Amino acid sequence: MGNLEIDIKEQVKEYVFSTIGVMLTALGLVIFFIPNNIAAGGASGIAVILHRLFSSIPVGVWMYVINIFLFILGYLLVGKDFSFKTIYSAFALNFFVDLFDRIIAVPKYTGEDLMLAVFFGNVLASIGMAIAFANNSSTGGTDIIAKILSKYFHTPIGTTLLMVDFSVGIFAGFAFNARIAMYALLAIIINGITIDFVLKGLELSATMMIISKKTDEIKKHILETMERGATILKAQGAYSGKEIDVLYVALRRRELGEVLNVIKHIDPDAFVIVTEARYVLGEGFRRIDKVV
Repeated sequence: MGNLEIDIKEQVKEYVFSTIGVMLTALGLVIFFIPNNIAAGGASGIAVILHRLFSSIPVGVWMYVINIFLFILGYLLVGKDFSFKTIYSAFALNFFVDLFDRIIAVPKYTGEDLMLAVFFGNVLASIGMAIAFANNSSTGGTDIIAKILSKYFHTPIGTTLLMVDFSVGIFAGFAFNARIAMYALLAIIINGITIDFVLKGLELSATMMIISKKTDEIKKHILETMERGATILKAQGAYSGKEIDVLYVALRRRELGEVLNVIKHIDPDAFVIVTEARYVLGEGFRRIDKVV
């Protein structure tokens, strides 16, 4: 029962943060990208182009049409490879884009400096998408096209997704002009870099190897005060030949300062190696079955 409660809480947390993430992404699109016709890939980029060709249909409505079509196409060609959370996030993004674009009049940037639109639009959209990705969500869209092409042409999905998004940016040049297309391509590049940067900040953990004469005191603080696990590795000093205990610890990056401060006060002469870890999976961290 306890594990079930934890799993439900984890699911609720992921849906809440995924919703916050797609809402931030929608604000970035509505405030900065859509008013300036910046088709920065994804279903939103295709919708911006189609809105240019068929202006009577709003961008948010086009996104509904595109995503419904892509999910059906993906189901037929790829199979049941979409979680409910992915479907939820894709249509939540549609909902918020339509809400902020037509119903709630949020301020929109329509200045002449498109670089500002690209920069601040990417800040909001990329942070939002990174939050959604960190909570095992995907916003669908061109991800589905990339999965289909990857399956039939055996290309890496990351490369395929970039090519699909770049194609959307290039088509924006035909729908608008070359200047708009170049800004769209720039937005796609910055978006990918920013998402990676934010994800590293959200997920990055660290591992520590601690060699100290006061291993027990340091271990006690880690186990009891921080409620983190630790492993004692048996080793031998190459120079001294003495048997030593090496304390091996995995922790979140924000906890690193606390451990270093504790070591500094308990044993200033301790030898410490800190290594960044892209993922730490298992008890106390992210579950391995939650990694996409």
